[in-house]
Amino acid sequence: MKAVVIGGKGKVGTYLIPMLSELGYDIVNVSRGKSSPFLEDGVWSKVEQVDLDREEEEKKGTFGKKIAELSPDIVIDMICFTPESLQQMIDALRGKVKHYLCCGSAWIHGHSSVVPCDENHDRNPLCEYGKNKLKMEEILRAEYALNGFPGTIVHPGHIVGAGHMPVNPAGNKNPEVFEKLMHGEELLLPNFGMETLHHVHASDVAQVFVKAVLNPNVSYGQGFHAVSPGAVTLRGYAEAVASWFSKEAVLKFVPFNEWEKANSKEDVDLTLDHILHSPNYSIEKARKYLGYEPRYTSLEAIKESVFSLIEKGILK
Repeated sequence: MKAVVIGGKGKVGTYLIPMLSELGYDIVNVSRGKSSPFLEDGVWSKVEQVDLDREEEEKKGTFGKKIAELSPDIVIDMICFTPESLQQMIDALRGKVKHYLCCGSAWIHGHSSVVPCDENHDRNPLCEYGKNKLKMEEILRAEYALNGFPGTIVHPGHIVGAGHMPVNPAGNKNPEVFEKLMHGEELLLPNFGMETLHHVHASDVAQVFVKAVLNPNVSYGQGFHAVSPGAVTLRGYAEAVASWFSKEAVLKFVPFNEWEKANSKEDVDLTLDHILHSPNYSIEKARKYLGYEPRYTSLEAIKESVFSLIEKGILK
């Protein structure tokens, strides 16, 4: 059995490829060939590397065809971002693969009406990225229903793991937020700190992909959330981080328009995106049909990441 992974050297692929190897798959990784696996593993010595520039090949209409020429049994596509890219893959792989799985996003949801939000509700994306991922799921569902195409899409939350900067308790990626909490310094948070974030360890995202591969009959034509068992509030998250360093979080809550003045545009834009969504997603569908059980809570995944960033000198 051969598995072709497109973009397998990133956060999720670095866990996914060893998992597939343990299942006995011969693995081909397709990428531009310029990067190394995020985490080293001996399994990479057995992985065939195929260098392809997706953007250039798609312009020529040849990317999907070149994937099909690798004669895969399954294809896991970590870097498909538009409906047009997806359709090219489907057209090239139709009748030639047992399973095609791609990475979506929890941003298929916008404002939630009831939480935790399941896969079928509040499908009201707020941005172009989320709209594209939702359209991709709709295409896969229709292709399975009408033509039997064996597709599945996995929707991760905020992916974290060793070496990755997590979305922080202020809803952005400024390392100073963690450093203030570590050192017991005052941290400004918008509003009352009750908006939510929903993280997931990269290995748990990989787990959902693998569980879908192992349970094809219930995953064809379906989308699944890949998140931790529970979201965290900004306030609770900040208090937890401070406690890891035997500190008490010194938090000051101010209206968003006041908080905005004290932060960079980049941080403000990212925070606003996150708190407008306030993600809080259900994993019951993946639990019921795939047997998904996350190994990490949100805070456990974040803690691993934070301490690895301290070891690397990225967090002071």
